[in-house]
Amino acid sequence: QVRLVESGGGLVQPGGSLRLSCAASRSIFNINYMGWYRQAPGKQRELVATITSDNDTDYADSVKGRFTISRDNAKNTVSLQMNSLKPEDTAVYYCNARTRVLDAWGQGTLVTVSS
Repeated sequence: QVRLVESGGGLVQPGGSLRLSCAASRSIFNINYMGWYRQAPGKQRELVATITSDNDTDYADSVKGRFTISRDNAKNTVSLQMNSLKPEDTAVYYCNARTRVLDAWGQGTLVTVSS
């Protein structure tokens, strides 16, 4: 129903910053929840941040104060600004769109935080 494509991942040193972008194939105006999740090797996928259609946000405790999620309905994009990155932030980051009848995921983009 909607295609999601993440971009912006890469290799960054601890303390650095990255901005991830999620491009949707159609309007996200009516998608209540957009979110970012991540999955490290050998670990379960975990929620990083969500944003509602009313721009209410929620963050995992581990990223509060460092990450910021935002959405641009006019451009059909959701972004994740990541600052003060730590090695434990290393993971594949996935974009998610969710409504009562929709649960779509992107292919993921790899973020590696290492010296």
